[in-house]
Amino acid sequence: MAMRKLGRTSDHRKAMLRAMVTFLLENGKIETTVTRAKEVRSEAEKMITLGKNTDLHSKRQVYAYVTKEAVSKKLFDEIAPKYADKNGGYTRIIKIGPRRGDAAEMAIIELV
Repeated sequence: MAMRKLGRTSDHRKAMLRAMVTFLLENGKIETTVTRAKEVRSEAEKMITLGKNTDLHSKRQVYAYVTKEAVSKKLFDEIAPKYADKNGGYTRIIKIGPRRGDAAEMAIIELV
């Protein structure tokens, strides 16, 4: 499936997704639009999968993507071990209806 452009330049989009993934891993859930939630899901799942490997290469890949060091540490120490026996499906997207103002379809994305 092709990556959605989300009406941003590629660097803006990448920065936004990194920030959102970091926030999701830090807080366990975020509220955003459905399309953004779907993009964040794909990146967050990749990060958790990397977090399940404790080798140096995986750690460097995560540190390169996640914007806060404390969150990366939390990913390896707390989040990834919870999903050790699970292959994918670490996040859940719940639609919560349209946003006031521009009626964008909103959703909550959370770690399962």
